[in-house]
Amino acid sequence: MARPYVTVIVVAHDGARWLGETLRALINQSRRPDRVAGVDNGSRDGSADLLAQTLGRGNLISLPRSTGFGESVATALEKLPSAGRDEWIWLLHDDCAPDRRALELLLTAAEQDPKAAVLGPKLRDWLDRRRLLEIGVTVGRTGRRDTGLEPHEFDQGQHDGTREVLSVSTAGMLIRRDVWEKAGGLDPFFPIFRDDLDLCWRVRNAGHKVLIVTSAVAWHAEAAARRRRRITVSGDHPRRLDRRNAIFVVMANLPFRAMLWALLRNVISSIVRTVLFIVSKQPANALDEVVAICSILVHPFRLLRARRARRHGRKRGYIRIKRLMTPRGAAYRRLTDMVQSFLAGEAPVDSAGRHHHSTAHPTGASGEEQDVVPPPDTGAFQRFIGRPGVILMFALTVVSLIAERSLLGGERLGGGALVPVTGGASDLWAFYTEGYHDVGFGSTAWAPPYVAVLAALSTLALGKTWVAVSVLLLGSVPLAGVTAYLATRHIVPAVPARAWAAGTYALLPVGTGAIAAGRVGTAVVFVLVPVYAWLCARLLSAEPRPARRAAWGLGLLLAVGTAFVPLVYPLFAVLGVLGAVAFGGVRGRSRSAGRDDAPGGARGGVQGGARGDAQGGVRSDLRDGVRGGVAGSMGIALAVPPLLLLPWLMDLLGEPWRLLLEAGLHDPALVDPSLPAASLLAISPGGPGLPPFWVSAGLVAAALVALLMRRQRTIVAVGWGIALYGVLAGVLVSRITVEGARAWPGVPLAFAGAGLVVLVGLTAHRLTELRAGGGLRGLGATAVVAVAFSTPLLAAGYWMAGGVRGPLLGDAPDVMSALAAARTTQGERTLVIKGSGFTVLHGRIPLIGEAELPADPQARARVGAAAEGLVGGRGGDAATLAQQGIGMVALAPPVSFELARTLDSQPSLQRLSLSESGGLWRLAEPVTRVPAQPVSVMHVPLLWAQGAFLLVVLLMAAPGRQRQETAEPAGVALAGA
Repeated sequence: MARPYVTVIVVAHDGARWLGETLRALINQSRRPDRVAGVDNGSRDGSADLLAQTLGRGNLISLPRSTGFGESVATALEKLPSAGRDEWIWLLHDDCAPDRRALELLLTAAEQDPKAAVLGPKLRDWLDRRRLLEIGVTVGRTGRRDTGLEPHEFDQGQHDGTREVLSVSTAGMLIRRDVWEKAGGLDPFFPIFRDDLDLCWRVRNAGHKVLIVTSAVAWHAEAAARRRRRITVSGDHPRRLDRRNAIFVVMANLPFRAMLWALLRNVISSIVRTVLFIVSKQPANALDEVVAICSILVHPFRLLRARRARRHGRKRGYIRIKRLMTPRGAAYRRLTDMVQSFLAGEAPVDSAGRHHHSTAHPTGASGEEQDVVPPPDTGAFQRFIGRPGVILMFALTVVSLIAERSLLGGERLGGGALVPVTGGASDLWAFYTEGYHDVGFGSTAWAPPYVAVLAALSTLALGKTWVAVSVLLLGSVPLAGVTAYLATRHIVPAVPARAWAAGTYALLPVGTGAIAAGRVGTAVVFVLVPVYAWLCARLLSAEPRPARRAAWGLGLLLAVGTAFVPLVYPLFAVLGVLGAVAFGGVRGRSRSAGRDDAPGGARGGVQGGARGDAQGGVRSDLRDGVRGGVAGSMGIALAVPPLLLLPWLMDLLGEPWRLLLEAGLHDPALVDPSLPAASLLAISPGGPGLPPFWVSAGLVAAALVALLMRRQRTIVAVGWGIALYGVLAGVLVSRITVEGARAWPGVPLAFAGAGLVVLVGLTAHRLTELRAGGGLRGLGATAVVAVAFSTPLLAAGYWMAGGVRGPLLGDAPDVMSALAAARTTQGERTLVIKGSGFTVLHGRIPLIGEAELPADPQARARVGAAAEGLVGGRGGDAATLAQQGIGMVALAPPVSFELARTLDSQPSLQRLSLSESGGLWRLAEPVTRVPAQPVSVMHVPLLWAQGAFLLVVLLMAAPGRQRQETAEPAGVALAGA
């Protein structure tokens, strides 16, 4: 076989910083090329002179700065006559330095496979020479470029071997000249980005092979993709250009039916990505995404011309190309990564498909690369399930399922403070938005705002309200564990201590007691308290922009908590103001720490002293500004809830005692009227389903031991301060009587428990140090650790063994029979008598929140007197009931047959049914239909204003682009205060 003839074409554009090494690598090739041509595209940094000195003036072609890579190669080949069928073209970028044997190994692979027409080397990073960039490239139906590599993956030979791929990069591409000419070369429509993919796709459609030869290596700087030099071939933004070319290549090369499906996917994908970019405050990227897809849609004839030029072999070649494209499942994994990146505060970029991985490399102080050994790849699923947080959530979920076994599988969840869950998302939305509520005695008051939260969650649950309530209430323990674990990742650095803290917090008596009593409001706040702590710490110590976003997020979640439990707002407001006053300078100290380490006076003399005074003045101004910024951020956090809940709060301020109530019914049976002090100290709020004192005593004992530690006194003081604040607030709340029953101190004790848990978690490393020291201190530290771990273990065991002991039922009885609902289809009301109390229903069980609407006191008093008269056997009360629109009287189970006989004796009542499950009587008096009350003209405008303000808060709180150099973690700064 004749020796192949190799023509090398080096294209340069402002790449002098890399071109020297590239040319030296070319000269030192073990297999010398037969001829070399250099093309300079209007470089202004001396690249043309460097090419001329190395290759000679006769081998240099100068072109304008706007010339693309493909056009440059085509111009060079026009000036170089063909050397026959065995001629190969080797393309080199100015920032691509091949290994000494790269050309030799590429030619060897080509000789071994006669069908190979395009070959490419393995590409590694220019700076970190062990990091892989490309081992061939494929693409998905949405045009996403996929290298098949993990971010920052090191080359350990795991991908070695010559094999077929869909495409290789033009950086180091070796291609037969006759194939180049038949395929038409690089399309000039792609001056940069995706031109290599389009060429290789056409080459494969022509029946040739594209191979990646991993034994041949080249190092690529990816200067254009990484914005290391200005792109002059197009006026469009590089990202816009890359996205447009990506979609165009796929649309032009796919068969017709596959192209239509890919077009639909691209449109949907662009809409999703645009929304994510807007929400994450990246309007420029959102504009690029919109312009890119629109440039394809508004120029259909351009796409048709491109498809016509590529029609030969497209359908036949797609059979082979389809198996080389990105698998369909990878698209869903990429979408998951995008959402995770967005939630983490990063830009929603592709997990694969970028032109580069990162420009940040691990370097030492002197710039030398550190010896970093990559961890073994165990697979995404195994890495996920092996995380401590996932294991913790799985364990808490198992504990909850075992403990809540009596509540699972029922028809209707209800009991205690929870009204039996009925209706769907549409019912809740209608209840929240309507101006007049035709329930009970009728009301024009604003619906409780937590109804809107439940309606939104029910919408996400496909309209199933019972799913949303079950997740919030029955799943509150594992949810609280997850939020506590994630919220303390910057506050408690040790993973074992963080897992203990999260598990202990989740199993506090407040959480399990809320489930037993059906307190969905306390359950929601219990999940949110760790998030409040994390956002507050970030607000106090992060940089201004992240702190401001944290303030908006804190305000939003504080509004959610206040909607369920109004007491949350004053409890947090006191802590927030104190925190802003006490730790307002933490951010200033962290930002000026570097300057503080080198005071001006250290240099001696008057000059040094003056410089120190000047720096001290600057630092003082900085701290004053930072304190002002902290005060502003805290002001935002505290202003959002009142503004967002304004209509409902106006009704609440008319009855301020309702601040001590929460979502659901206020039943005296759910509160311990004589709550002992020992229960409050053990973070036990009293009521049904709570464990004994000794279950949570270990947490209190471990927190008391922390008082003996001399180090970290600030942490101990802050932790105990929050705990005592919560306990004292709990004592005060538990002594106040509201509507005939004591208020429940669960939420204040949740704050207290969070303070104790974080306190013990932050001081856990001292116990580790004492244990390692041995002796009596080591034994004492081991005993403290055992006592601390007793709390979550005993709480989980006690809860699983006894189950949920409370009024909450998985199959709550229907307080209104089907017969009563069928007989009240004309708007008649039903008086339901249960024991000594009564309620008025309208043809169905009330929705969540309807029972909390304030009733007309005069109408309620008249109906109450009439109900007492019926129960007492007094006549003449039926007319009063009929005037209030009541046409039925029902007895709720358990039925008192003595009371049933009393109702039978009333001449104005006619019995319809009677059994152990309930009784029903119809009034003989004509029922007066109660007219609807007029709705306020401001109701609809206030709803729109509330929605608009909510949208503003969501946008302001959404994660933004994360900087490469982040500030000191919020919790660390506070812990060091």
